[in-house]
Amino acid sequence: MQQLISLYSKWCGEEPAQVEKLPGAGSNREYYRMTAADGTSVVGCIGTSRDENHAFVYLCQHFTQRQLPVPKLLAVSDDELRYLQSDLGSVSLFDAVRGGREAGGRYTLKEQELLKRTIRQLPNIQMRGARGLDFTNCYPQAEFNVDSVLFDLNYFKYCFLKATELDFHELKLEADFRLLAKDLTAERCDAFLYRDFQARNVMLDSEGNPYFIDFQGGRRGPYYYDLASFLWQASAKYPYKLRREMVYEYYNALKQFTEVPTPHHFVERLSLFVLFRILQVLGAYGFRGYFERKQHFISSIPPAIQNLRELLEVAHFPYPYLIDLLQRLIELPQFQQIELTASRADGYKTTAHNPYRQHPQDGPATFSKYDSQGPLVVKVYSFSYRKGIPEDESGNGGGYVFDCRSTHNPGRYEPYKQLTGLDEPVIRFLEDDGEILTFLDSVYRLADAHVRRYMQRGFTSLMFCFGCTGGQHRSVYSAQHLAEHLHDKFGIEVRICHREQHITQTLPAR
Repeated sequence: MQQLISLYSKWCGEEPAQVEKLPGAGSNREYYRMTAADGTSVVGCIGTSRDENHAFVYLCQHFTQRQLPVPKLLAVSDDELRYLQSDLGSVSLFDAVRGGREAGGRYTLKEQELLKRTIRQLPNIQMRGARGLDFTNCYPQAEFNVDSVLFDLNYFKYCFLKATELDFHELKLEADFRLLAKDLTAERCDAFLYRDFQARNVMLDSEGNPYFIDFQGGRRGPYYYDLASFLWQASAKYPYKLRREMVYEYYNALKQFTEVPTPHHFVERLSLFVLFRILQVLGAYGFRGYFERKQHFISSIPPAIQNLRELLEVAHFPYPYLIDLLQRLIELPQFQQIELTASRADGYKTTAHNPYRQHPQDGPATFSKYDSQGPLVVKVYSFSYRKGIPEDESGNGGGYVFDCRSTHNPGRYEPYKQLTGLDEPVIRFLEDDGEILTFLDSVYRLADAHVRRYMQRGFTSLMFCFGCTGGQHRSVYSAQHLAEHLHDKFGIEVRICHREQHITQTLPAR
């Protein structure tokens, strides 16, 4: 400690007026806020590994030259075990989005913007930071390779998998590990792999701009790794929609620095790294939790298992033995969530067959006694407002009524007065004019979402009504086209009634 104060005195010209030890992180490095008499402060670091400190010093100087958002290095001891850096304050991204994390993943718009602003900056340090960088200065190795992948996969095997006492064939698992390691390193990428990119290692200035710290473990490697590390961090509980939006933000930001693969290829590669990162962190949680008995890491295991469960539901991997083993892993009793399935006396029930994405804070959803009756039948009416809106015969009292009277009316022109919206001249008039098409685009989006959800829930009836002045042209055209659209798209039974024309038709379910 005295040597750090001496380094400060040599740099500043006097001893600090105040020294405050900062909360420790995951490493053995110690950090101190050192404040002068005029209130200005810097952060001092004492490390235990000369090589690790050298990596930070070199990378920090390089990134500063590249004008990247990192702390400025102010002074370094001759043995490189101590250094001073600019003080970025006390607000980390981890602290700034604490509310959303503690709410089980319900991030406010402000918190979401901070996350997106950070993820947009990630390609900046990965791609610009790699330019001209001498990777031989990296610690403990210069690049991401097969050996480092196998080391982490075996860490998962010995520190987590074996602790669960799940039976497995080591040679078959090792074969799939080697295939995974080969695939992860198949594409050479000269990006800077941050390695420990997480919300704790991002500091925010007074305007919410992100600055990156603790990058001393970085090396050359694929940019997918850091994205997977950040977005699938177990404790963050990012909801699916927000995670997808951040992948989109990152992908578009990456385009500014390098040629990017197609979205499909990008997502496939990203899935591989998500799988690897989940196994990697489970290995760390297993060692810190099961062996060192640290409660924080034990409590981090269930959300990590949930990440794995969700990944296996949507992604497909060419490692049959590994995937079968992971499926058996997530089905172990200690990793199963309690599901409520008992019926309730008030006519409602809870169910595990839930079309809604369950939120961690909410638990299972409740469902109406009308759920799962199915199949859905959609009724579509055209009518004249002069004669009133059609009655709902189902008794549900639900559905939509659309007013077509804002669109151009062919009934105002003599050639069309005796025709209807089913006749070709009227169809040509409406489609050439185009107003009815714009109107129906919005109707289709609304109707598609409603029908899809009703089918998921097993509801039996939904009604759409289109009204115009006479119930002859615009309403008939709209009702007929929506009915055909829904039948073509969903294959459900659709019953059409052009009330004022005394025309009925049934499009049978496929």
